[in-house]
Amino acid sequence: MKLNVDSKYYEIVVERKSGNRNTYIRVKPDMTILVTTNKFTSNKAIEKLITDNYSKIAKMINVQEKKKDNNEGFNYLGKQYDIVYVEYCDISFGNEKVFLNKKLDVDKWYKEQAKKIFLEHLNKVYERFSRKIPYPDLKIRKMTSRWGVCNTKTKTITLNLELIKRDTKYLDYVIVHELSHLIHANHSSAFWGLVEENMPEYKEYRKEMKEF
Repeated sequence: MKLNVDSKYYEIVVERKSGNRNTYIRVKPDMTILVTTNKFTSNKAIEKLITDNYSKIAKMINVQEKKKDNNEGFNYLGKQYDIVYVEYCDISFGNEKVFLNKKLDVDKWYKEQAKKIFLEHLNKVYERFSRKIPYPDLKIRKMTSRWGVCNTKTKTITLNLELIKRDTKYLDYVIVHELSHLIHANHSSAFWGLVEENMPEYKEYRKEMKEF
């Protein structure tokens, strides 16, 4: 089964599970359309569901296409570079290209840069933060579903290593978000009010970050 969206065909994969009460549709990073449903759901019912939700699926495909485009090549601090593999250095940047040694541990290199850059931005955001809060410990790790985490008990914020690839305005937003949790350990209206108090553009940034 395939779906035609803007003259491109996308594979539809159906997963039937006895424990599923509802039917869900999502577009995976490999651009397949995944339908998870109950084992008794008929193909005809699935086809109708796809037809009824065509515009929503097209939007999900568009988001995944943008994510794919935004992650191509080599990304660093908000700029995309075409990769040229070389042997004479570990890494060197040109205007549009990055010259990269295949032996370089890229994640290790990213983390080395992040340790310095993330700390600089944490200090900057902390100094101008509108409320008095304890200075947090900083951890950096690669995460798949979150940009940041705040442990209110240990006063530690953990930032996603992937932020090193993006414009630092997003890094600053995530830091503001996590620092705000040291006042409000939830996502209440008071929490979002504090985020906005420190970063009025946060809604715009949140929306843009969905494309990464």
